[in-house]
Amino acid sequence: MKIIFLGPPGAGKGTYASRLTPILKLPHISSGNMVRDEIKAQTQLGNLMKKYSDKGKLGPDEIMIKILAKRLRKPDCKKGCILDGFPRTIKQAKALEKISKIDLVININVPDQIIITRLSNRLTCKKCGTIYNKLTLKPKKDNICDKCGGELYQREDDKPKVIQERLNVYRKKTEPLIEHYKKKNLLKDVSCNDLMIPPEVIVEKIKSIINSVQKSRS
Repeated sequence: MKIIFLGPPGAGKGTYASRLTPILKLPHISSGNMVRDEIKAQTQLGNLMKKYSDKGKLGPDEIMIKILAKRLRKPDCKKGCILDGFPRTIKQAKALEKISKIDLVININVPDQIIITRLSNRLTCKKCGTIYNKLTLKPKKDNICDKCGGELYQREDDKPKVIQERLNVYRKKTEPLIEHYKKKNLLKDVSCNDLMIPPEVIVEKIKSIINSVQKSRS
């Protein structure tokens, strides 16, 4: 089963997908992580993408499509995957439809103020990319990753001014995807209107939707 997670930056797509991966036995494919790997390796592509991400802007469609197509050809995607952060534009969605069938789109709705508060308190592990939050998902030891012992840091694009720019970009470029997938009868909404709701609560809502879709198609 191939599932897309839609939602503004900070909606929790990565957090929920990472919790669903072991349950569904599907790989979590984050476009953000793929881009950050390129940036960390300081490749020509990574250096180019860094200019966009540092300003809270999206990278060119053509590059993102090539990166994802290569990833979907790997053996662990044979039974499906969870796509987080892709597609972000109608052009990307149409390109994706040419290389892969999509079974379900989960649209995560979160108010802007919650997103700004959540992201400005977010910490990311430099080694493994695990996400924490100083308010709602604290590590056991300050600034140390529970999983790998790596150092936690605040990304440049998690600072308030950049967050607002990222939200503006999302409204302009990504929200049209909601109507696109509604017309295809693939979209299901999940809302989170409380900053302090544990991730497990939203994960259960998403699991229920996935189970319902699977039953209706079996």
